[in-house]
Amino acid sequence: MKKLLILAILSAFTTVSFSQSLGYQDLGLLFSKDDNIGTARFTAMSGAFGALGGDISSININPAGLSVFNNSSFTGTFNSRNSQITSDYYGNSLMNDNQFINLSQAGAVLVFREFSNSGWDKFAVGFNYRLTKDFSDDFNARGNSGVATFTEFPLDNNNPPINYNIADEQAFNNTYGGDLSEFNIGFSAVHQNKLHVGLGLNFYDLNFSQRSTLSEFNSDSNGNELDAFLYQENFTSGQGFSANLGFIYKANQYFRFGLSYQTPTWFSEVLEESNILDNDGYLGDTEIFVSNDSAIYDNTAGGFFPSQALVYRLRTPSKLTASGALIFGKNGLLSFDYTNKNFKNITLSGADFSQENQSFQDDYQNTHNFNVGAEWRLDRLSLRGGYRFEQSPDINALESDDLKGYSLGAGYNFGNFKVDLSYSDSNRTAAYNFYSGFNVDPANLTLDNKVFTASVSLSL
Repeated sequence: MKKLLILAILSAFTTVSFSQSLGYQDLGLLFSKDDNIGTARFTAMSGAFGALGGDISSININPAGLSVFNNSSFTGTFNSRNSQITSDYYGNSLMNDNQFINLSQAGAVLVFREFSNSGWDKFAVGFNYRLTKDFSDDFNARGNSGVATFTEFPLDNNNPPINYNIADEQAFNNTYGGDLSEFNIGFSAVHQNKLHVGLGLNFYDLNFSQRSTLSEFNSDSNGNELDAFLYQENFTSGQGFSANLGFIYKANQYFRFGLSYQTPTWFSEVLEESNILDNDGYLGDTEIFVSNDSAIYDNTAGGFFPSQALVYRLRTPSKLTASGALIFGKNGLLSFDYTNKNFKNITLSGADFSQENQSFQDDYQNTHNFNVGAEWRLDRLSLRGGYRFEQSPDINALESDDLKGYSLGAGYNFGNFKVDLSYSDSNRTAAYNFYSGFNVDPANLTLDNKVFTASVSLSL
């Protein structure tokens, strides 16, 4: 594949920041995040599995946990996500409510026991597919900032042209699609039933789309009206790779601790196709109507839809996870994970991304995140709960921009197979500026995700 496939490369770097769609800095951040998706047991305990293992989803945090399994098994998971996004824009509030269903995880662990006198008691290999991040979502915003940006009708023959500089209303519709998925291969062994060590190889598949429409309604001093519609789209795909390694040490029958490190994820080729380039002076497909003229301006009326393609590289941050767990015999457990992830280390390359890379250094920070999970067993029935906190990488973030979530769940062991269910709820706030470059406030978004997860595990 060619390194650059460009029809208008300069606009790819100079105009995106002045349009309503996400720029490369925003995309670099979005592709660096993780939705903490896994099995129902994993999500019920908010992903606090770094020192526990014994669940296929722990391969994503600490592959050493694979050798905690006593027997080979397979687990498959579906989740149903309810997404509510409320936008507030100049005193007007709108809410979007959507439902998404996914096959979110499928994986197996193969356990091999060692009967020699080497001290290595058990060896395990794990294979797992999971959704790392589900991008599907949409929101709308509507209000009046008092700022008009489409002030002239391109087909106006008046001299001077009529100035539609009185802002009546702005509306913005945004739809995301696609996902970031990964396939993990992990290897783990345990020495003298105390020290578990593991290595994981992670392969990523990125598919992302954004479609957005900005509608602006203005008028002139005589009451003539202008309606403008700007449509932008972006389709991005790529493949990436990372590796992780770690250990779990059983200090005694009540306490164990673990440490794991995941390398940066390297996306060697990210292909973007977009219509965000200068088309007759507008950055996207544009239609403009006026009440005092029957003509319609359309910069794609000739059947030509300009587009551009660009291939670039992305490196996301590495992360370090320290974990501890208290084990109460066969009755239950309490687990804690702390993760450090420095978003300053996001790097874009393959073209001139000096401005975006400097912004990663100036505007983002080293984040401190933690997960807490608990499980209590009543014979074959297990009850679970957890709490999750993720610090916002934005150095100027509000406290409400940090993600906070809780989870609940239960599982029943039938012997050769298990059924697990979980419910999780997380929320945060964010700002979306679809008028970058103008003195206009962003839309304030409140995001709430409720996820129901169901898993079935079979002994092999």
